[in-house]
Amino acid sequence: MVLFRLASRGIKAPAYFRRWKERFGIFPNPNFKKSILIHAVSVGEVNAAIPLIKALMETYKEHDFVITTVTPTGSDRVQQIFGNSVFHLYLPYDLSGAVKRFLKKIKPDLAVVMETEIWPNLFRFCKKRDIPIVVANARLSELSLKGYKWVQSLATMAVNNTKFVAAQTQTDADRMIRLGCDADKIYVVGSLKFDIIIEQDIIKKGQAIHKHVAQNHLIWIAASTHQEDELELLEAYTYLKKKHPSLLLIIVPRHPERFQVTTQACIQKGFNTQLRSKCGLYDIDADVFIVDTMGEMLEFYAASDIAFVGGSIANIGGHNVLEAAVFKLPVLVGPNTHNFAEITQLLHNCGGSYLVNNAEDIIRHMEELIQNPQQRKKMGRAAFKLVEENRGAVALTMKLIANAMENAPLDQDMQNRRYTLSKDRKSTI
Repeated sequence: MVLFRLASRGIKAPAYFRRWKERFGIFPNPNFKKSILIHAVSVGEVNAAIPLIKALMETYKEHDFVITTVTPTGSDRVQQIFGNSVFHLYLPYDLSGAVKRFLKKIKPDLAVVMETEIWPNLFRFCKKRDIPIVVANARLSELSLKGYKWVQSLATMAVNNTKFVAAQTQTDADRMIRLGCDADKIYVVGSLKFDIIIEQDIIKKGQAIHKHVAQNHLIWIAASTHQEDELELLEAYTYLKKKHPSLLLIIVPRHPERFQVTTQACIQKGFNTQLRSKCGLYDIDADVFIVDTMGEMLEFYAASDIAFVGGSIANIGGHNVLEAAVFKLPVLVGPNTHNFAEITQLLHNCGGSYLVNNAEDIIRHMEELIQNPQQRKKMGRAAFKLVEENRGAVALTMKLIANAMENAPLDQDMQNRRYTLSKDRKSTI
């Protein structure tokens, strides 16, 4: 069944056919004396993990670092950011033999698992080998929680093999309790996504990209899009482009297997459509520019004036709105954001974003933003301020890791962040 699933995914995305032995724990032995394992399933988790990984590398210099992903896009992002400074491979399937081979070769002193990737055998064998597990940036949506009900006992056993769960929000912590996690393992530390690091090189690349349009042109980026997002976006853009010819739309599809489909949809709408892979950069005649490469979304955020964050009109659960907010962009986002509900709500509350349900909403809010530069700046500043005010999850997570690795005492601030069940929440747990 596992091989069949791997083959079916490979038909859509051929990269899944490569390095398939790693998924069974078969790879050259790196002969590490001691290492730290960080698992981040795909691109979003890798991006969130970057500041934490850099903090770990600075603190534990005597360790080798192993970063695992599940998706090829996540793999590409790891290699783009860290290159040969880390040992990267795919996390093996959660089969006993594969997991044992994997752990025997990399010999980790610590396993950091991003968000809520629950792998029962990995967690069980780490526990048996006295390898502490810290679940970092833990989040658990109501939908995911319901999905675990069919394997409730297995999930409960797995999460209780961890040392600590660093939950993003109190709501995530409550759901972890409902999943069966022991309360004394859970600390509420905030989201690592607020600690996003933007290198000066990315800012400079963004400025260079923007210079390719005329001074009076605006760039609207639609990032991490899915088909349902693009249907509404292109309908809205058909109207907006006629009224505002100086508007350029940049689309960054979420998955590489959709690059060609997105391109064809834009061409069928009659837009002069140019591709990153073929043109390098757009020219003055471009209507739509498609970033059909991986790992460049931040540079194009840095080049843009207005952002739409995808997976939110499509019923995917949304993607990370903070990647737009950190560039001081006003954000449009759809209603389906259950994967990032608290963060998206905070962005709405501070005035950094508009909710859009369809093409009509997009047109209305885009008209306001195009015609009102001061509103764009006001929303962008509010979005950036939200990011700045909520930084600090990396430092807090590092305290839990220090305790797991060195038995370092937790200070009073961390003690205050330990999960407690208030009377107000008892009725919902």
